[in-house]
Amino acid sequence: MRIAIYGREFQPSVIPHVKHLFEYLVDKNIEIWVYDPFHEFLISQFECAFNFSTYNTYREIKDHINIMLSLGGDGTMLSAVSLIKDSGIPIAGINFGRLGFLASINKNDFEDAIDDILNQRFSIQKRVLLSVESEQANLFQGNHYALNDITVFRYDSSAMITVNARINGELLNSYWADGLIIATPTGSTAYSLSCGGPIIMPESGNFVITPISPHNLNVRPIVISNQFTLELEIESRSNQYILSCDSKNESIDTSVKLTIKQAPFTINLIRLPHESFFSTLREKLLWGIDVRNY
Repeated sequence: MRIAIYGREFQPSVIPHVKHLFEYLVDKNIEIWVYDPFHEFLISQFECAFNFSTYNTYREIKDHINIMLSLGGDGTMLSAVSLIKDSGIPIAGINFGRLGFLASINKNDFEDAIDDILNQRFSIQKRVLLSVESEQANLFQGNHYALNDITVFRYDSSAMITVNARINGELLNSYWADGLIIATPTGSTAYSLSCGGPIIMPESGNFVITPISPHNLNVRPIVISNQFTLELEIESRSNQYILSCDSKNESIDTSVKLTIKQAPFTINLIRLPHESFFSTLREKLLWGIDVRNY
């Protein structure tokens, strides 16, 4: 079996866990491929006695890798997804971060999880993505897919922007706000949730549009079908706005109109036997716990 490891720079306190993971995989006779910039970071942090294969691009791992492991938090997991794209490679995350909705394997007891994965004791949960495109610009050099959300922000702190939103050609609303979040069910527990958006189950077939600090307080988040196409036209005093696609950001001219819809492929998220969407919510959001005693 070939397993690709993806990661980014981390705190020194995490190094013992990473060393333990590599030693454990080597003992299991796993062929390990490590993301090249992460490999360079690792060898600068500790003496690595193993000779791993390295990779940099989607083309190098497509059709060659069985599983990808992301080492870090949810942000690292989102970056890993941008490498997987439509390859269909199943992905799991070992959580070296904090909350960990996506990277759900605990760094202190990953051995059982690795054993489950190696013995095919897991299920695949298909997560939909969003695609953002424009006729006026090549956005994110073609890597314009988001597992969590696509967001438009005001360019600076001077004034709100106006986001004219149309669904399948019909005007939905002109949002006067600091920005607008379009989130997948996966992203409904991320930035959208912090701005008052609802939690959506992963396979519900919906997206959510959540305004950021809207000028009109009666403007609320709205859930739409993932079969709809959303068109955005932005007005701003600075003639620019910020477009975010998961962890990627670009400054965009207001002449650039956006088309947002469901991506033509899904991501295969590994879910272990003891995991479920509701158990994750209970654990991460402290549901059922008296916070006065937490």
